[in-house]
Amino acid sequence: MRGSDFAELRAFAAIVEHGGFARAAAHLGMSASALSQTLRNLEERLGVRLLNRTTRSVALTEAGRQMLARLTPAMAEIDAAVAQAVEQRQNPSGLLRLNVTRVAALHFLAPLIAPFHHQYPDITLDLNVEERLVDIVAGGFDAGVRLHEKLAKDMVAVKLGGEVRMRVVASPAYLARHGRPSTPGDLHRHRCLNYRWPTNGSLYRWEFECDGEKQEIAVEGPVIVDEPEVLVRAAMDGAGIAYLFEQQVAAGLADGRLLPLLDAWTPPFPGFYLYYPANRQMPRPLRAFIDFARQQAEQGA
Repeated sequence: MRGSDFAELRAFAAIVEHGGFARAAAHLGMSASALSQTLRNLEERLGVRLLNRTTRSVALTEAGRQMLARLTPAMAEIDAAVAQAVEQRQNPSGLLRLNVTRVAALHFLAPLIAPFHHQYPDITLDLNVEERLVDIVAGGFDAGVRLHEKLAKDMVAVKLGGEVRMRVVASPAYLARHGRPSTPGDLHRHRCLNYRWPTNGSLYRWEFECDGEKQEIAVEGPVIVDEPEVLVRAAMDGAGIAYLFEQQVAAGLADGRLLPLLDAWTPPFPGFYLYYPANRQMPRPLRAFIDFARQQAEQGA
């Protein structure tokens, strides 16, 4: 289709929509005489009359009615495509409030902050870091980031990044004194470093799985904390065995301050999901963040 063809069709649709040449011409930003000539050009090219017009009114011919019926949805699709392109060109801006767990904030979101700001300088990222499960709608958050098992069923969940893994670790000094556990059950004979859930004060039960067998172990030991980073240091210093996210102990494993235990019992599992209410229109800053996070995950894969 030539550009002039589209302009003629747009002119025809505008005349019908506005009920006459004067109002349609004002809408299109052209003179009524120029609009009249555009319609004549279209009718001559098609070889059919589309409008019956008098000095006071215009009316569709049968040919005009049939063509308009097919033209209207096509025009709507074109307008929608143009609007989408314009929206993509404009930089998203505003405040994006996320409620996230500490592990997600430190080991997943923190590395994204600088590159996200460089790409979207007009978006302010407001991270509220807490382990407690909150109502993100009542709290005024645009979205949250948590493990899939913690998500409410009425939320839209978007996978961010790859799988995650828990690791059982201890220092070489501790293992030299107390030996290595061979199975999760052996942990009952060891000094284990406990984590207390901030949500209800209960102690976290260590979860294991191997060849379809699942176990949850309630461990005992010399320390109970609600701050995981304390457990990292305590394990490095030989206080006992810790059960933490792989990202939290990666440095210790890399330099030998920590050694891995029971690896066959701690397979990877689905990682972090961003979630938001299903019945709420997605803000543009949130859409930008989701697309950016997915792009970063793909590049890092």
